[in-house]
Amino acid sequence: MTLRARLARRDILVAPGVYDALTAALAADAGFEALYLSGAAVAYTRLGRPDIGLTSATEMADTMALIADRVALPVIVDADTGFGNALNAQRTMRMYERAGAAALQVEDQTYPKRCGHLADKSLIPATEMAGKIAAMADARASDDTLIVARTDAVAVEGIDAAFARAEAYIDAGADALFIEAPRSGDELRRVADSFGARIPLLANMVEGGATPISAAGDLEAMGFSIVIFPGGIVRALARTAQDYYASLRAHGSNRPFAERMFDFDGLNEVVGTPAMLEAGRRWERGDG
Repeated sequence: MTLRARLARRDILVAPGVYDALTAALAADAGFEALYLSGAAVAYTRLGRPDIGLTSATEMADTMALIADRVALPVIVDADTGFGNALNAQRTMRMYERAGAAALQVEDQTYPKRCGHLADKSLIPATEMAGKIAAMADARASDDTLIVARTDAVAVEGIDAAFARAEAYIDAGADALFIEAPRSGDELRRVADSFGARIPLLANMVEGGATPISAAGDLEAMGFSIVIFPGGIVRALARTAQDYYASLRAHGSNRPFAERMFDFDGLNEVVGTPAMLEAGRRWERGDG
């Protein structure tokens, strides 16, 4: 099923954040129907740096290609600002689409951007953003590759301005809408009441961010079509890794941490080592 077809259903699509092929495989094994490749998560893990526009389009496309080689689920990919003007956004569309992306999320911040839940963001004119959306739509090879238009205007210009920008982005050809960082449950409901019947809406749940954390069922009842949890996996793993390294440093052994780890065979089972080795043996015997 294409992502476009899935979004035509009434039940909300929960897309957990991933940052590499391993987290994508784990999320797929958990039963999710789609994934979200977070630019922030890639910055945190590949660069060890904050989400302030340091990640490149090439790093994101390379990561997307590795994920597509490992799992068959549709992936919504963070395309930041398109990494420049409309021409850059078209190139980003082509790169990501070739890498296997099912949807590109593009936003109206200036370049370089920063995390939508950080202060002091700045925006490009709405007309410029609308041009990027139209240019990306013109560049895509398949109409099944969706454009998720994000506005960060709530924190910069207010929610009414964000709604005006959203209208312009819908008119420009956006396939889904992402109004970033509503500051309350009331603002979330205003977003859903204003746009939910007209276009698939994406909600972003960031632990400790500007938007109150809501369960998928509650967001579905409001009228949202997609909910992403982009950086949750990094926050969970970073906390675990911090505890692991502290334990190893203190004890000189992994034994005190063993119950919180896979052993050698356990991890090999998760990544599919026995099945892959058996597949290799079948090909060697000529009966693959």
